[in-house]
Amino acid sequence: MATVSRNTTIRDQHRRIIAADKPPCAYRHCLFPGEPIDYDADHLDPRSFVVDHITARNKGGPDTLDNKQPMHRACNRDKSDKDIDLLDGGVTFVTDRCWWQGR
Repeated sequence: MATVSRNTTIRDQHRRIIAADKPPCAYRHCLFPGEPIDYDADHLDPRSFVVDHITARNKGGPDTLDNKQPMHRACNRDKSDKDIDLLDGGVTFVTDRCWWQGR
């Protein structure tokens, strides 16, 4: 696995910008629906604030502000490095046969 370099100055700057307005969790499958992110919680608290890369860095996502969003810590761990566009909807199978008619 390739190493992804981190710039802590940029990370902290982006973290401050995102947290400034205390936005809600951006995860579509939030584990705490309707509950705000606890911006003052200990960093290990599941409801604490973390910054998520929309497109994971290890999948080519840039370390830019427009590729980051706020999340609960637990939601971020649940999402992991999955592509956010692939999380909704699942798989759709299309068939011309009407199975319920016994043909």
